[in-house]
Amino acid sequence: VQLQAFGGGLVEAGGSLRLSCAASVRDFSRWKAAWFRQAPGEEREFVSGISWSGGRTWYSDSVNGRFTVSRDNARSTMYLQMDNLKPEDTGVYFCAVECISAAAVFTDTNSKAYSDWGQGTQVTVSS
Repeated sequence: VQLQAFGGGLVEAGGSLRLSCAASVRDFSRWKAAWFRQAPGEEREFVSGISWSGGRTWYSDSVNGRFTVSRDNARSTMYLQMDNLKPEDTGVYFCAVECISAAAVFTDTNSKAYSDWGQGTQVTVSS
């Protein structure tokens, strides 16, 4: 599986960005997906996740109400709409996927629950 995340950039606080994650898989609907981010000097943290159908989504408390995750299985792409961005949202954003047939050993907010990762896209929010 190859994942390519893009759409990052520099934005002022209060602004918006839309990230995309394109997956090179035959059937994207067989994969749950998530976004994580990592700020300089910090550990990677969970941001948002989405079920294989898109019918279930989950968010970290820090982004809930400001970010919206979605997916288009026909295009094998996941999105993250980020609104009302804050300086603390700055970091490298990674997309990750896990096949739905894999054993669910870790919770969906744990990075270990995902086997394949993209290279990341930088998001910088200025104050």
